[in-house]
Amino acid sequence: MLRLLTPRRLAACAAAFVFVSISLRAADPAALGFDPQRLQRLDATIQREIDAGKLAGAVAIVKRDGQDAVFKAYGYMDVENRIPMRTDAIFRVASMSKAFTTVAALMLYEEGHFLLGDPISKWIPEFSRSIVAVPPPPGSPSDVKYVTVPARRGITIHDLMTHTAGLTYGDFAAIDDYKKAKLHGWYLIDHDETIGDAVKRLAKLPLATQPGEGFDYGYGTDVLGYLVEVISGQPLDQFIEQRICRPLGLKDTCFYLPKEKADRLAVVYGLVNGKLTRMEDSKRTDFIDGPRKLFSGGAGLVSTASDYGRFLQMLANGGELDGVRLLSPRTVALMHVNHTGDLFKWNTRAFGLGFWVNEDPGKLGENIGQGAFGWGSAYYPEYAVDPKERLVMLLMMQLRPTEGANLNHRYKPVIYQALK
Repeated sequence: MLRLLTPRRLAACAAAFVFVSISLRAADPAALGFDPQRLQRLDATIQREIDAGKLAGAVAIVKRDGQDAVFKAYGYMDVENRIPMRTDAIFRVASMSKAFTTVAALMLYEEGHFLLGDPISKWIPEFSRSIVAVPPPPGSPSDVKYVTVPARRGITIHDLMTHTAGLTYGDFAAIDDYKKAKLHGWYLIDHDETIGDAVKRLAKLPLATQPGEGFDYGYGTDVLGYLVEVISGQPLDQFIEQRICRPLGLKDTCFYLPKEKADRLAVVYGLVNGKLTRMEDSKRTDFIDGPRKLFSGGAGLVSTASDYGRFLQMLANGGELDGVRLLSPRTVALMHVNHTGDLFKWNTRAFGLGFWVNEDPGKLGENIGQGAFGWGSAYYPEYAVDPKERLVMLLMMQLRPTEGANLNHRYKPVIYQALK
């Protein structure tokens, strides 16, 4: 239920928006190559959003050479109850789940289970006869929104990792059929079914484009997660816990939150007509009280800044962290080169395996390093890793809808400008 912040409530909240900053384990920024005074602009940038009533709170991590130059909490995780943001707050990370699922699949790739060019129908036979939606021929009845043609080739594992499988979230000509199949939109956490059930139903629906011929952001990573289940013989939650989280020491990354951790789940706020609005009660969500059956590899994880920062540091290190190696350096390098040519039109205009890649900073037109890679979330967090600068950047927040707010993008140039 939406709860708009009234002028009186907003005034009370504004008074409560004192700067809350907790720093743990932070090294000397100067020793890591930052100008400490210029790095403080990150604090100011985040605080301006909070003071303006555009953000409740955040946790920021900036790592260089594996050490924290910044690890801070800002503002509040619950504005109305004046609960300060804490560095171990738990966030819904939505599409930032995709990097975990892609790493899981690549671990199986390194074990020799498949080639990236293999068709997924080898393991999910329901995709053996994919069809593609195309415009109806001239003279068709007005209520015919599309017709179908056979896919020219099968969907490959590479297609799933690069969002070139023709799988969307249902927002194209076949939207009504996707809605009938209860497969419209990325939010699957409340489904009382397994990911296998959902994927098999998805396989019967038309694709938006021919496999390999367009960039269509959607259910590809959810299908990839089910593929991990089929090949490994484990549910995706168990695979990620046993093969990624436990080895890396990630204690708070999971698909559904244990109830004893519910008080650490940050409240989701949104901007509604410019006003910061509480969108849900943090203790009454599908992540805690839902069916807990569908493990969405595309959008289902929750995590902390510390956990997600360690995962990113593993990627920055070429697949290894604290003596634990998940992937080889060559596989990680393969993840952050351009796999999509000119198909990916967003932001950096280059997409790797699981995230965008800044292949050409001139195309992006922002102060983000060449070769950096990253992604974000429907809930507003965003990360970036710059291997050349040995830099990890992560800003965890919970804001949806955002009404065009872009702190999730603006914070990165503020970090770069502080590098000596």
